[in-house]
Amino acid sequence: MNRSFHPPRRILMGPGPSDVHPRVLEALARPTIGHLDPAFVELMGEIKTLLQHAFQTKNAMTFPVSGPGTAGMESCFANLVEPGDTVIVCRNGYFGHRMQAMALRCGAEVVTVDAPWGRALDPHNLDDELAKHPAIRLVAFVHAETSTGVLSDAQALAEVARRHNCLTLVDAVTSFAGSPLDVDAWGLDAVYTGSQKCLSCIPGISPLTFSDRAVQAVRARKIPVQSWFMDLTEVEKYWGEGKPGYHHTAPINSLYALHVALLMLQKEGLEPAWARHRLHHEALRAGLESLGMTFIVPEAERTPQLNAVSVPEGVNEAKVRRRLLDEHGLEIGGGLGDFAGQIWRIGLMGYSSRAENILKCIEALEAVLQEEGVDIAAGRAVDEAERVLAEAPLV
Repeated sequence: MNRSFHPPRRILMGPGPSDVHPRVLEALARPTIGHLDPAFVELMGEIKTLLQHAFQTKNAMTFPVSGPGTAGMESCFANLVEPGDTVIVCRNGYFGHRMQAMALRCGAEVVTVDAPWGRALDPHNLDDELAKHPAIRLVAFVHAETSTGVLSDAQALAEVARRHNCLTLVDAVTSFAGSPLDVDAWGLDAVYTGSQKCLSCIPGISPLTFSDRAVQAVRARKIPVQSWFMDLTEVEKYWGEGKPGYHHTAPINSLYALHVALLMLQKEGLEPAWARHRLHHEALRAGLESLGMTFIVPEAERTPQLNAVSVPEGVNEAKVRRRLLDEHGLEIGGGLGDFAGQIWRIGLMGYSSRAENILKCIEALEAVLQEEGVDIAAGRAVDEAERVLAEAPLV
C-alpha cells in the first residue's frame, strides 16, 4: 500500500546536507504565492540584499539560481567559458575535477594546476602556470574542498589571477557562512555556493555573485550561452531591479526558506558564525584525537566545518558509518576519489554545528569503535571535547 513518506530522524554530520533549522522548515509550510506576485517580488529584493551582505559584496548580479550548488557551478562555467577558450582549473580534490569536466563540456581547453589531495592550492604554482599561458583569462578553483576539508587561500589565488589579468571562478559551497569569505575585498569575480551546508537551509538553491568585470565578460560573448536556462543575462531579467520579467517558475517555498536562513545569519553575524564553526571544530578535534584519529589535512589548511580523519587500521569504515546511522541516527560521510574507503568526513555546518551534536558524535563513535575491537579509553574523548567547549563558551 502506498503511504506518505515520513523520514527517520537523523543528526546530519556528513559533508552535506546539514541539519535544517526548525525556523527554516517552518517557512517551507507557508502558503505558496505566484512567482510574479508583488509581495514575492519584494521578498526577492530582500534576498538579494541579504546575499550581498553574506557574500560581502556590492555586486548587482547577486541572486540565487534555482538548483543545487552544482547548478551554480555549471551556470558560472556556461556563462564565462566559450568554445575554444583556454582556462586554468586548480585541482586538489573531487570538486576541482568536476570543475574541469564542466569546462571541457563548455568547449574549453583546460590547463590544470594540481595539489595533492588533502593539501591547499599553492599560489606560486598558479603564478608559474599563468606565466606560461599569457592568453588565459579565467582561473577556477575551490575555496573549501568538500572531499578533503582543505581550505585554500582564495585571496592569494585571486591576487595572482588579477596580476595576469584573469577572472576568478570560485566554489564556495562549503566555505560560505562557515569560514571568512569577502568577495569584494579579495577581488573575486564569480562565486557560487549552496543552500544546504553552513546556511542551515534545505538543498536545491545555489546563490551566486558576479563582479562587474565578470558581467562585462558575459555580455561580450561572441556566441550565446549554450544553456538558455542558465544564461544569467536572461535570469537577471527576473532577479533584476524593478518589475521582473518572466523567466521560469522559481522554487517559491524554497526561497521562503532561504530568506529565513539568511535573516538568521545576519542576526548571528558573519564573524560570530565563523567563530562558532571554529570553536566547534576545536572541540570535535580534541575528541577525535582522543579516540586515536588523525586529520589528513595540516592544521593551518583545514576548514573547520568539514573534518576529514583517517579510519583506524583494521576498521571497516562503511560498516561503522552504517552502524552510526542505524543505531545512533547519526550520519557521517565516507571518502571520495583518492580517499575512498580511507577516511571519514565529519561535517559541522550551520545548524549541525552545535555542542550537543559534537558530544553525541564522539560518544557514538567511541561506542561503535570499541565494539569493533578498537582499544579506546572510555569517556576520555567526551571529556576533552567538553573541556574545549567550557574554556570558550559560545551561545
